Amino acid sequence: MEEPLLSAHVEDVERGPQLDSKDNAESIWDVMTFRSITSVMNHGIVKQLDFEDLLCLPGDMDPAFCHNVLSSCWRDEECRPEPFLLKAIFYAYGWPYLRLGVLKVFNDGLGFVGPLLLNRLIHFLQQGSPHWDGLLLALSLGLTSVLKSFLDTQYSFRLAKLKLKLRSSIMTIIYNKCLCLTLAAQSRFSEGEIQTFMSVDADRTVNLCNSFHDIWSLPLQIGVALYLLYTQVRFAFLAGLAITILLIPVNKWISELIANATEKMMKQKDERVRRTGEILSHIRTLKMYGWEQLFSKWLMETRMLEVKHLATRKYLDAWCVFFWAATPTLFSLCTFGLFSLMGYQLDAATAFISTRRLSRFLQCSVSKHEENVILPGDGSNISPKDMAAVMNDACFAWSSSDDKPESTVLNHMNLSLPKGAMIAVIGEVGSGKSSLLCAILGEMKLIKGSIHSSGSVAYVPQVPWILAGTIRDNILFGRNYDSERYLNTIKVCALDIDISLMAGGDMAYIGEQGVNLSGGQRARLALARAIYQGSDLYLLDDVLSAVDAHVARWILQNAILGPLMSQTTRILCTHNVQAISSADLVIVLDKGEVRWTGSSVDLVASSHSSFFQQNEFDALCSGQQELVLDNSIHGRENKEHTHSTEVVEEIIEEEQRKEGRVEISVYKNYASYAGWFVTIVICLSAILMQATRNGNDLWLSYWVDTTGTSQKGFSTSFYLVVLSIFCAANSFLTLVRAFSFAFGGLQAAVQVHNRLLDKLIDAPVQFFDQTPSGRILNRFSSDLYTIDDSLPFMLNILVANFVGLLGIAVVLSYVQVFFLLLVLPFWLIYSKLQFFYRSTSRELRRLDSVSRSPIYATFTETLKGSSTIRAFKSEEFFQHKFTEHVTLYQRTSYSETVASLWLSLRLQLIGAFIVTFVAVMAVAGSRSYLPVDFGTPGLVGLALSYASPIVSLLGNFLTSFAETEKELVSVERALEYMDIPQEVMEESKAQDPHWPFRGMIEYKNVTMRYMPTLPPALRDVTFTISGGTQVGIIGRTGAGKSSILNALFRLSPVSSGYILVDGLNIVDVPVRDLRSRLAVVPQSPFLFQGSLRDNLDPLGKSNDTTMWEILEKCHVKGEVEAAGGLDIHVQESGTSFSVGQRQLLCLARALLKSSKVLCLDECTANVDAQTARLLQNTISSGCRGMTVVTIAHRISTVLDMDDILILEQGKLVEQGNPQALLADPSSKFSSFAKASTM
Repeated sequence: MEEPLLSAHVEDVERGPQLDSKDNAESIWDVMTFRSITSVMNHGIVKQLDFEDLLCLPGDMDPAFCHNVLSSCWRDEECRPEPFLLKAIFYAYGWPYLRLGVLKVFNDGLGFVGPLLLNRLIHFLQQGSPHWDGLLLALSLGLTSVLKSFLDTQYSFRLAKLKLKLRSSIMTIIYNKCLCLTLAAQSRFSEGEIQTFMSVDADRTVNLCNSFHDIWSLPLQIGVALYLLYTQVRFAFLAGLAITILLIPVNKWISELIANATEKMMKQKDERVRRTGEILSHIRTLKMYGWEQLFSKWLMETRMLEVKHLATRKYLDAWCVFFWAATPTLFSLCTFGLFSLMGYQLDAATAFISTRRLSRFLQCSVSKHEENVILPGDGSNISPKDMAAVMNDACFAWSSSDDKPESTVLNHMNLSLPKGAMIAVIGEVGSGKSSLLCAILGEMKLIKGSIHSSGSVAYVPQVPWILAGTIRDNILFGRNYDSERYLNTIKVCALDIDISLMAGGDMAYIGEQGVNLSGGQRARLALARAIYQGSDLYLLDDVLSAVDAHVARWILQNAILGPLMSQTTRILCTHNVQAISSADLVIVLDKGEVRWTGSSVDLVASSHSSFFQQNEFDALCSGQQELVLDNSIHGRENKEHTHSTEVVEEIIEEEQRKEGRVEISVYKNYASYAGWFVTIVICLSAILMQATRNGNDLWLSYWVDTTGTSQKGFSTSFYLVVLSIFCAANSFLTLVRAFSFAFGGLQAAVQVHNRLLDKLIDAPVQFFDQTPSGRILNRFSSDLYTIDDSLPFMLNILVANFVGLLGIAVVLSYVQVFFLLLVLPFWLIYSKLQFFYRSTSRELRRLDSVSRSPIYATFTETLKGSSTIRAFKSEEFFQHKFTEHVTLYQRTSYSETVASLWLSLRLQLIGAFIVTFVAVMAVAGSRSYLPVDFGTPGLVGLALSYASPIVSLLGNFLTSFAETEKELVSVERALEYMDIPQEVMEESKAQDPHWPFRGMIEYKNVTMRYMPTLPPALRDVTFTISGGTQVGIIGRTGAGKSSILNALFRLSPVSSGYILVDGLNIVDVPVRDLRSRLAVVPQSPFLFQGSLRDNLDPLGKSNDTTMWEILEKCHVKGEVEAAGGLDIHVQESGTSFSVGQRQLLCLARALLKSSKVLCLDECTANVDAQTARLLQNTISSGCRGMTVVTIAHRISTVLDMDDILILEQGKLVEQGNPQALLADPSSKFSSFAKASTM
């Protein structure tokens, strides 16, 4: 079945991007020598590389093509009883991988030809025979090295290509899974866990490719090596073999411990990434509460557990390094082979953990409405054509874990919702209104009964999901632009004024989750997106509560009941009385069951009439006044909007990347994080370790020469004692180096994370508004993983390679004087090559990091809004967008791979030349053709055996140097965030512990901007709030109501004027101290994962009795008791409670604080009118003596207050007693009141 699909796509890819025409035209020689990368390198030397400079991808590496290959194999695998991702990967990429094995056999075989020829050459030098044999052997040795260079690099190139294909397939397959996974199924995994699938597990699975060929290749190499040893030393090799065999169980035991530590470490890493994500998502709220340090402390506890398991791994690794490096020199080959075998098993163990985790995730049931649908033939009687949705005795649950019994949220739902009707769903907080919409969308798990819905769907969730992008992108949502419909949509959603005020109009850039929009603007933007789609069925979750009375009335009349939606089915969850009275059908829910359905007229007479109580104002005022009012604003503001897109991009800053080489300061910083003492110990032990190894070899060759000549040497026991001393010193120094490296790496990892976290926690809110959280999360996941794990590993290899090269150069110069002639020209070529390569490789690594951030940002964003994407059937659009990001990432990685192999090949060829030179010189010297005598065969043998590994050592040194530089880019990126601006934390004056005493607040000529380039959010605002009074702040959406609180909490600096609380200028109060002494209920309710007790009182200052009293006052005690008391576990973002319940819990939290100043930002917006009234009474009675500042949309909320302030475009336009203002028909407040029926 898949065959045609695949072949169609292959043609498509080959026709589609004209990327491969160039690729196909390359000659064999160009492919062998990696000529294609030279154009990129030429650019890299003269300028900073950009994405357009990169190599094009070959057709078979296109991510869309790779995705199709793996996903078709995974679909087949899913049909089996126990699907496993690794099998699907094998079916997709197994054959090309096995073909690579053939190339590896040739390559490994060739590796043994060199030592055999070297052996023959040394024999020739010792015995002396016709000289042409010697020359032939010397040249053959060189040619073998050249051939091996080409085979080596081709094998690495093809393996790297395969790994890149696999990586893009796994990334796209994980993303697709997230797009189609229902919210119920998603609840089995935490957000941090799903993000780790993408950031870590995908890479680990790909790294398995390295291990599988080594499983057969290493035993083969060891077998051949042992045979060659046997031919040299007969049965003496058994001593070395015995040591090696003894080490097998030790290494196996160590590898099991490492795998165990890795699994535990990954769990803590998931949790740490989740907590970091939570802090970043809610940083504004955390700062208002003054909790950021508390949360960072909790995060640090998780990090310490992660580091504990990381330390176990690092120290076990150090033992492995010790066993590998310290085994006697004679048998280093077989021991190294076996160690590597064990080492690769370690990698395989961690990768198997990753593939198991991914398999579990990919097996989750997908969002298929089919499971919920009654097929037409089965129940045509219950789904008549004129019904938009029908439920028959349907029960739904949120949890989808297979092991726990389901607790149903909606029970025995029997509903028939007619097409074209306006349906209002009402009920108290937590009655199941939002769940009903999710059930219709297919996001919940159907436990029993049936559900059927027809037609296209548009969905506006209660917490609007806003894309990072322009306003137009958000409304079009991947659809084509139709100017007439677009303009009508904007108008009916009352967005036209807001857009005209924005720099850049509808092309203004909106930050992540709509950070630079007010709550009301976010709600209207989400509604506009739904209306523009022109769907058959609209599911609107409480869209009117986030906007003020004027706008709510306008939206209801012109949008929901207006011509654009009048022919469609609209299901609106609401507490808005006017909307309820306009509905054709009203559904009353209570505790997840349908209590009543009927018309709004019948509702008044029913027992549920309390939802329908009117204010003391009638709704005679028509919407035309507002329209006139709106147009007057229009005329005035259009003049302001002249310079359009210059300011637009400033909201979100471009991700910075450094230019040129990694600066010395980065190395210094890393060394200081690791500790200078440790750094010096590492360098000294490495140099001394190499010196003892070289001394060991020189002593051996001296021993060989003295026993081979007639001169009198020392006794055998003396030679052995000296040899043993060298061995013991070498072993000890190896141990010191291995452990000091492990210790230093851990120190650095801990320091970097702690510094980074401290700096971020103290950064101003503006930094988070301008920086997408995916970008910051990339530092905390990928970059930190590099600093934890691969950077110390690469540095260790770099130091080993450097001292190894130094040792070889010293010994060669001592043994063969002519080698010194080569040093200068050779060094010039070498430095030229490495300069040419490094300038490009650094840039490529930086591009690689920059191209990775959008992948994580898009992934995180999609996770949050997947239900909206599915409702709009926009999966394909998002999949395409994500594939574009992966393609860019794929291109940077491909260019990086080709560049490193370009270098590797040229270095290996230089090495081959050195070997040939030393061999030819040795032959010439032995025939006395040269004026200098090359001394004994022992030393010549040593010189040749040292010249052979120079090939790999040179390559390894430069590769490890370049790799270390690339890995250090992660440190560089972390250091970037250590220079971010900080909030001023400490001020000089000592505070009275009882301040504020009365709660008197004075604003004096306050002007505030969110950014220097943006227009002011508050313009010269002056007012006084007496202590102990209750004040309401009202105004249109975007009038600057929330900005009043932002200024009070010092979230944004005041550009002129000042604010006094009880006569004290708030600038003189330490900012955390200030925030901790004011209580607030933010606009978007915030609950975190943990117990409810911690959520209400994280600092542990209140006792249970007080908590229960406050919960009762906030009318949420019953729900908490039903859920299981104060110790119940609250899910991430508080999803275990409805939005209304979350607001009530946040109010309870604020009341527990018992501060003299309580600020409420629309805290009753998402609760029904009845609960809102009860809360109003709670606040007025329970907060006597406190200053209460309430931002309100419901006029009824502010009627009983002592004072109200009315804002318009950041200016205070009216202030006074609400009753007095109401009596004055010309006041702004009375026009607001007339528009309100809430």
